[in-house]
Amino acid sequence: MWRRLGVLDLIRIGLLALGLVFVATGLLPWEDAAESLDDIGPLLVFLVAIIVLAELTKEAQVFDAIAARMAVLGRGNYTALFFLCTAFASFITIFLNLDTTAVLLTPVMLALAPRARIAPLPLAMTTIWLANTASLLLPVSNLTNLLGMEKIGLDAQEFAARMWAPQIASIAVTMAFLWAFYWRRGERRDLRYTPPVLEPVADRVLFAVASAGCLLFIAMLLLKAHVALAATAAAAIVAGAFLLRARERLTWSLIPWQLVIFVTGLFLVVPTLSRHGLSDLMTWMIGTQGDPYRTAAVGAGLSNVINNLPAYQAVETVIPPVDQDHLLALLAGTNVGPVVTPWASLATLLWFESCRRHDVTVPMRRFLLTGTGLAVVGLVATVWALVEFG
Repeated sequence: MWRRLGVLDLIRIGLLALGLVFVATGLLPWEDAAESLDDIGPLLVFLVAIIVLAELTKEAQVFDAIAARMAVLGRGNYTALFFLCTAFASFITIFLNLDTTAVLLTPVMLALAPRARIAPLPLAMTTIWLANTASLLLPVSNLTNLLGMEKIGLDAQEFAARMWAPQIASIAVTMAFLWAFYWRRGERRDLRYTPPVLEPVADRVLFAVASAGCLLFIAMLLLKAHVALAATAAAAIVAGAFLLRARERLTWSLIPWQLVIFVTGLFLVVPTLSRHGLSDLMTWMIGTQGDPYRTAAVGAGLSNVINNLPAYQAVETVIPPVDQDHLLALLAGTNVGPVVTPWASLATLLWFESCRRHDVTVPMRRFLLTGTGLAVVGLVATVWALVEFG
């Protein structure tokens, strides 16, 4: 079993083990540990349910069908395809979580590339950049949003009302960078692409049920249902259809145990470190003047050094609940900023693995430099929109 575990798996297990050691030795009191785990219980339910829903939706070929039809709709025109792909990736990120875009949409887009004779790198960069920068609008878009919802004190619709302008700004900047550095004529190999031949889905019933399940999830969110309840209901319906028609596809591998372990360990380790000096360091870094640009910059910088989830968790602890603007600025930093280093977000780590499996080479120097530019410009534009329109 240990030989089958990758380096990232061992890091996740090690993080959980370290957290348990902190509890066992009293560095983190049992009461604090129980409270922390109680806080993330609904988040873990949502995380498991949304990943299962997305995995089964992919198995039902919903994403494949949409991607292929986008390529056909573009009629060989790269500009049209660019707008269709950015809209699709943004929609999936906003409503089905950034990990769905990075983990499930990426292989769909990369599989489409050879069929339509499209250069794969522009498609790959579209999914990973928008997986991060398009994750501001709804609580379900990013786990960091869900982590902060209780402290921020907004429901989903109120959150969207505050974040619509920052979300538009971050997507607009991302599209500009994608076109300039990956999609324009000089950065791809052909003037036009070849629209693929549409293929029928293998099981129309599963396709229909999976599509309905995703729409149900979105509808329940609009009706202000709890995200864990909405995701669980939608996943249960789709899983039921697979149980009746394709039981062999319901395997334990659908459960994202790696993410569950990582998040659980994170909520034990970060509170311990915060009790023993980390909070003082975070207070010094964000300052006492309440500058949203500085708060966002600290969140983005830490995300690219240690990953956005622990970065958000560490900084959030020193921001008062009444300081809603700076909590939202921190979310902007930890959502839009993690586009520089390969480990800045879980989505980016999983995306790199997907690119490796599809033999897509990602030029690291180009990735770092363009990501740095996007992080700086995107963050300034996003925080400006938050301040001006929030």
